[in-house]
Amino acid sequence: MPISTVIITRNAATQLGDCLASVAFCDEVLVIDSGSTDDTVALARSRGARVIEQAWLGYGPQKHFGVQQAMHDWVLCVDADERVSEPLQKSITAMLRAPAARVYTMARCNRFLGRWLKHGEGYPDWSVRLFHRGAARWSDDPVHEKVLTNEPVIRLSGDLLHESAESIELYLDKQNRYTSLQAKRMFADGRVVTPLHLIIAPIARFLKFYLLRRGCLDGLPGLIHICIGCMNSFNKYAKLLALQKAPGP
Repeated sequence: MPISTVIITRNAATQLGDCLASVAFCDEVLVIDSGSTDDTVALARSRGARVIEQAWLGYGPQKHFGVQQAMHDWVLCVDADERVSEPLQKSITAMLRAPAARVYTMARCNRFLGRWLKHGEGYPDWSVRLFHRGAARWSDDPVHEKVLTNEPVIRLSGDLLHESAESIELYLDKQNRYTSLQAKRMFADGRVVTPLHLIIAPIARFLKFYLLRRGCLDGLPGLIHICIGCMNSFNKYAKLLALQKAPGP
């Protein structure tokens, strides 16, 4: 079965080259760019990718737009700072010879502060990224988007490597933006929370991922990773509470 890779980008020139190399086995590589001012577009075209420029719609809608523009029904969606490992590539090509389903998930391995996380929230971080577009679609979430499907989801072997090169300062800035978007989306959906969420959510997250899922085995990077995750839980609900208490129009 022919397959298209869909990548959304914006100023990703420093990361995109390795990503493109890892998906070169696909029949089409499609880059959806949202106004890059660096060499992202030129790099993508020099590597044989088809580039479509589209103003930013939000993570979910932007990825859905890309899937709709792909030449083939089978699509693999990756981010510019992700790489398809060789074992995962072999799993994908083997599956395409005789698909057992139309939706597949893969383990996402995250590199954080120089260490590949193998426990806690950092791994296996199962992510649906390969599907037939007649069987699934990206959600409309502006952040923490996900693939929606009513069909069975099968796991592939091999890791999707997430190798972000951003500094801790940029990482924290991104998490701050993400929690703001989450709070606004929950508020729009009518979600109501109480101050109790500020206490329970971070504690539950720490117990689940740092202890039960052994994030403690990932050393200092694992500890910092879960602490930021717990802070995100607190910030998300704090921002939602602020929206709830804001005076109406």
